[in-house]
Amino acid sequence: MKFAAIAGLCPTCTHCRIIESAKGSRFYLCQLGVDKQAGFPKYPHVPVLRCHGFKQETADSSSQTK
Repeated sequence: MKFAAIAGLCPTCTHCRIIESAKGSRFYLCQLGVDKQAGFPKYPHVPVLRCHGFKQETADSSSQTK
């Protein structure tokens, strides 16, 4: 995924949902931020290089709708 280098950890995290605008811009929505957990912004500034909420996406979780 070419966006992984730009966004850091987010594209490979189970808590991330990639939102694409009609104009083609990509935004990384953090579900931990949506759930209002302390320290997690809804839309983190990228690249995210370290995150204590990061959970590597597995084959099982990648088959779910993002």
